[in-house]
Amino acid sequence: MLSYKQYFGTALEAMEDTLHFAAHSHHLWPDVTRDAMLVCWRDGAGLNDAKWGRVFGEVIPEAQRHIANTLSLPKPEQIVFGPNVHGFFLRLLSCLPADSPPRILSTDGEFHSFSRQAKRLAEDRLIALDSVPCDPFDTLCDRLCSALADNTYDLVYLSQVFFDSGRALPWIEKILGAVRDADTLIAIDGYHGFMALPTDLSGIADRVFYLAGGYKYAMSGEGCCFMAVPPGCKLRPRDTGWYASFSTLAGQADRVAYADDGWRFAGATFDPAGVYRMNAVFRWLDEIGLTVGAMHQRAAALQSQFLDRLTALKHPQLNADTLLGGPGDGQGRFLTFDLGSAGAALSFTNALEKAGVRIDSRAGRVRFGFGLYHDPADIDALTQRIQHLHTGAAP
Repeated sequence: MLSYKQYFGTALEAMEDTLHFAAHSHHLWPDVTRDAMLVCWRDGAGLNDAKWGRVFGEVIPEAQRHIANTLSLPKPEQIVFGPNVHGFFLRLLSCLPADSPPRILSTDGEFHSFSRQAKRLAEDRLIALDSVPCDPFDTLCDRLCSALADNTYDLVYLSQVFFDSGRALPWIEKILGAVRDADTLIAIDGYHGFMALPTDLSGIADRVFYLAGGYKYAMSGEGCCFMAVPPGCKLRPRDTGWYASFSTLAGQADRVAYADDGWRFAGATFDPAGVYRMNAVFRWLDEIGLTVGAMHQRAAALQSQFLDRLTALKHPQLNADTLLGGPGDGQGRFLTFDLGSAGAALSFTNALEKAGVRIDSRAGRVRFGFGLYHDPADIDALTQRIQHLHTGAAP
């Protein structure tokens, strides 16, 4: 297996002897992102106000092309950028009917950018939220389809890969086909799927909003999120910023105008540095010939190696009984073990941190994320440190 550590020199040097297995939370940045930051600074300092011509004329179109190619989207101009996914969710909400509380279908496994906001609005009955339990996972698709058959929804919001388990939802065929109202908005939170799993949206690009960003496996850091908007979309978000229609800024109109492409969902001024970093990552991956599929297969091989080592170790907490999902197309780039309680999970992650391994936990579940900067030797080192905690033997 090829090693890619040489491309992450600065980040790995900063980690010193710590093994970073939290790529699902914050993937380490490759060195090319440093150069991208310097280019962004030079554009801002040297071009000042004129930098926006560069950003919107070159930087953003390049990023749109990279993302469209990765997701097999037919129209790159339908991709809009913003600092976070939460802002796009608010704009989608602001498109829903205002004469009565809109009805939303989702699951109890959505990330906080959706779940916190949705639960708070539901508290005041500003929305009606139907949240389908993710477990048992084997029947989740069927239960979502049953809900869609029994009710009409204004918005369906689902994760491609669930943040608290790493399991991928096979939503394309069954769930989208079960949405009976053509006016229902369908949003896919792809944050843990983008650049982690091969994703082809070509068959549903005209029906779904796909939201993701650079913080995870796009290796681009914060502040670089995007939403792919269905071509021909004429929705007019009430939550709208001045970036949503540059072409009309000089004129006046009785009715608020919107861009004809995905930028009708734009907000206002944001720091473009993340887009510079994302472009640098895509160029680097192209140069070394790495595809999303190849990265996914590589991560799955490392996951399998880790699970084999744990099986031999007979660990009381990390084993087949506590594992949620497993390597393959139905799993993202991280493995999750359910330890039964938040206290047990936090105690385990804290102990591993002291042993020089960084992972994280969500409620009672601990997560191990696998990135490009890992190789088989790291898996062996990880297992040795876990064994040391388990048995007290020297690692």
